[in-house]
Amino acid sequence: MFPSHAPFPRHDPYPTRYVTESVPVDRGHPVVWGRAEDGPLEAGDLAAYDRDGFLALDALLTDDQAAACRAEAARMAADDALRGTERMVMEPDSDGIRSVFEVHELSAVFAEVVRSDRLAGLARQILGSDVYVHQSRVNFKEAFEGSRFGWHSDFETWHSEDGMPAPRALSLSVALTENMPCNGPLMIIPGSHRTFVPSVGETPADYHRLSLLGKNLPAGSADRAGVTALARRGGVRLFTGAPGSAVMFDCNCLHASSGNVSPFPRTNLFVVYNSVRNALTAPYAAPKPRPGFLACREVVPLPRPRPPAGGR
Repeated sequence: MFPSHAPFPRHDPYPTRYVTESVPVDRGHPVVWGRAEDGPLEAGDLAAYDRDGFLALDALLTDDQAAACRAEAARMAADDALRGTERMVMEPDSDGIRSVFEVHELSAVFAEVVRSDRLAGLARQILGSDVYVHQSRVNFKEAFEGSRFGWHSDFETWHSEDGMPAPRALSLSVALTENMPCNGPLMIIPGSHRTFVPSVGETPADYHRLSLLGKNLPAGSADRAGVTALARRGGVRLFTGAPGSAVMFDCNCLHASSGNVSPFPRTNLFVVYNSVRNALTAPYAAPKPRPGFLACREVVPLPRPRPPAGGR
C-alpha cells in the first residue's frame, strides 16, 4: 500500500498521499462535539449539521457588515504592497486576483468579523471547545475569468500538509457579493463528511507555492471515483444567497466550485476555525509544514464575549 521510497508513517487514521490507491475511510471522529444548550444553534440545527455536514445561514452578517467587508476586500485587491507577496494569489490564466490570505491579520474590519461571537460562537458550539483561526482569506471570482476550485476535502490538505490530527475544524464561507447559480457558487456533497477520500500522489517540497497557482497538481484532489460514488448517494448541493448569507461546513466535506464565466463577480470571506484541542503536529504526508498564513500554529483561543454587567 505504501510506496517503497516513502517512510512508513506514524499511526494515521486518515492515510493519504503516501497511498498507492484511494480507498475511502469511514470517519472515526464526531461531527458535532457540543450540545444544544451551549447555543446559539438549536438541537434541530445541530442534527442537520451532523447529518449533512453543513448548515446554510441566511443572514450571518448585517447589510452594513457585508458592505464594510466588501469595501475592505476591494481595498486589499488594489493594494500594491500586497501584490507580489504570497498572501495575494493571482488567477492562473489572467492578471485577476484569486485569493488574499490571512485577512483577519491584514484588516481591522475583517478581524472584528472573524473574531466576533456571531461567527466564532457557532464554531465553539459545533467543535465543543474554544477555537482559534487556522486560516482566513477572501476568495475572488472575477466576472468572465474567475477560475474553478476542483473537488477536494480541506481536511485532506490540513491533515497531510499541516499535521491537523482530527477533523475537528470547520469553515464559514460568507457571501460578500451575491452568490448566484451562474457565478461559481460553492457546491458540497451532502453526507460526504462521513467518508475520508484519500488523494494519491506524493507532496513535493514547497508544494504550497505550486498549489497556490491553481494548476493541475500531483496531489490534493479528491479521487474521482470516490467523488462520484458519494455524489450518487448524496447528490450535490449548490449554495446561493445574498451578501451576508453563509455556509458553515465540516472540514471533511467534499466541495468544489465551477469557474465564473458570467458578467457577475463573486467575492466571499472564508474563515477556518480549529478546536484548541486539535492543535497542529508535524505533517502526516508532506516534507515540511506550510507557512503560517496558510496554517496558523499559534493556538491562541479567540476571546469569548463578556457576560452582561451584573450577570453571573
